[in-house]
Amino acid sequence: MSELITQDTVSEYEAFLQSHPKGNFAQSALWAKQKPMWIWRAIVSRGTDGAIRGAMSVLIRKVPGTPFTIMYGCRAPVCDLDDRQTIQDLIEGARALAKEYRSYVVKIDPDVPSSNQEFAGILKEIGFRCKEGGKNFEAIQPRYVFRLNIEGKTEEEVMAQFHQKTRYNIRVAVKKGVEVRICGKEMVPEFSKIMLETGIRDGFVTRRPEYFANMLENLGEHARLYMAFYEGEAIAGTLAIWYGDKVWYLYGASSNEHRNLMPNYLLQWNMIQWAIEKGCRIYDFRGVSGDLREDNPLYGLYKFKKGFGGEFTEFIGEMDLVLNRPVYFAVEHGTNAFKELRKRVFLLKNRK
Repeated sequence: MSELITQDTVSEYEAFLQSHPKGNFAQSALWAKQKPMWIWRAIVSRGTDGAIRGAMSVLIRKVPGTPFTIMYGCRAPVCDLDDRQTIQDLIEGARALAKEYRSYVVKIDPDVPSSNQEFAGILKEIGFRCKEGGKNFEAIQPRYVFRLNIEGKTEEEVMAQFHQKTRYNIRVAVKKGVEVRICGKEMVPEFSKIMLETGIRDGFVTRRPEYFANMLENLGEHARLYMAFYEGEAIAGTLAIWYGDKVWYLYGASSNEHRNLMPNYLLQWNMIQWAIEKGCRIYDFRGVSGDLREDNPLYGLYKFKKGFGGEFTEFIGEMDLVLNRPVYFAVEHGTNAFKELRKRVFLLKNRK
């Protein structure tokens, strides 16, 4: 049996998420505040003792020009991966919501490594299909990430895991006078300016300043904006989220100037220190390309994150429970074309 979370049970839901090893900030009610254009609903399954044993939140949004909606469970479900009954309960709860909201698909991208084919098999039996791709950030969430295990480690023990060149670059930033500060919303305009500079340089679409400002407000103590300064000038910045036993590096930006001062290395170290301070198990560097050839333009990002000694992790990827095939085909094809068009327009507009 599944149960929908209400205002009376949301605190219990949050406590479960933060204590579970598969808990993720994107499943929380806090993150729902960051997505006001979406409807947030959360489903749980309880054990015989009445305690929550599994959870799954979904975001629901109307497809423009149609009576249908899309339903997305980012990094869902949160439960023991071999608990077939709980997984089935949660998906049945999602199916019921999909019927209520006329969703053409239930999309999920679980926090589950690709090696766990037993879990993937359970989802396929329920009716999910694996989506191809995701090697170079085509998916909604990164399919490939770097994760650093910091459980029970001191700062010295964690730094000892870094590649020698990474430790050297952190020291270079400190020696050259780069200063990292935890900032508030007052620095969002500067961060957004540097983010735009980074997007134009590296070829990706960036968020508006309001999005970052809202994130700091909506997530409160769970979000931090780190800015790197050189001689009083902001030269780089990052946004990190702490939730449960993890800290995630969510956004990063660096100016075209002063990159030789290695501010990005020092920023990463400061975020990792936050994770250690919070007693976290994992520091998540988030996405890298799954194409590890050295001639891949994204190889530099992989090499940078690898230098911190984390583990290259491939998730099982996006999985779709298709509930209306004609709508699914039309929307999915159109969405991919729209994303590519939006990227081209962004780059043309900002390179003028």
